[in-house]
Amino acid sequence: MSAVSDAPEPRVLVVLPAWNESESLPGVLAEIREHLPGVGVLVVDDGSHDGTAAVARSLGVDVLELPFNLGVGGAMRAGFRYALEQGYPMVVQVDADGQHDPRDVPRIVERLAHSDVVIGARFAGTGSYEARGPRRWAMNVLAGVLSRVASTRLTDTTSGFRGAGPRAVELFARHYPAEYLGDTVESLVLASRNGLRIEQIGVSMRERSAGRPSQSPLKASVYLARACLALVISLVRRRERITPQEATVV
Repeated sequence: MSAVSDAPEPRVLVVLPAWNESESLPGVLAEIREHLPGVGVLVVDDGSHDGTAAVARSLGVDVLELPFNLGVGGAMRAGFRYALEQGYPMVVQVDADGQHDPRDVPRIVERLAHSDVVIGARFAGTGSYEARGPRRWAMNVLAGVLSRVASTRLTDTTSGFRGAGPRAVELFARHYPAEYLGDTVESLVLASRNGLRIEQIGVSMRERSAGRPSQSPLKASVYLARACLALVISLVRRRERITPQEATVV
């Protein structure tokens, strides 16, 4: 894949929510510069205490610093607000730990011409990522229910590698769920209930490039159990349909 010919248009913003990722950021940002020379880049420092924001600034990218750890949902809501205020019609969320390959970003952006939300899925025929036991069972339950909600086949609803088109950016800038697990499960329910089209493409995931993973296998299983609970809550919670005027940031 040619970095020049396949690079997204300049009005794409890559948002990296980062919590204590000072070790991995230099390599991740170097890859983004190499493969995506035209994109905007924003690091949202989610209350880090390891100098993440200072490292990002030293590498010449825009940084938003949150005063304390809000989680990925809060970090991404800030990123969507920034995108809307700065005139970026498309946002692609990329993990700051190096697990997402920036070379897949143009493929996500390409599909945003047809859909409002595009998920980079680990279980869609690409790569060798595996999850087993209770963790995989929980993922299957989430995927099955959300496939029905979104009226399309989804296999990896907890993936944090995803893109948002203009309608989704407007909606998410104001209403992106900041509660625990809202960034994955509830955001898809919100998008679907507001008439946004969701699809997925297959991507390969890599090992984190540096630092320590935030979740052990046990914690990951607990995370997914809680994700199932969050899905139930988001489905039974009454949400009014949001009009485009309500979704606009003033």
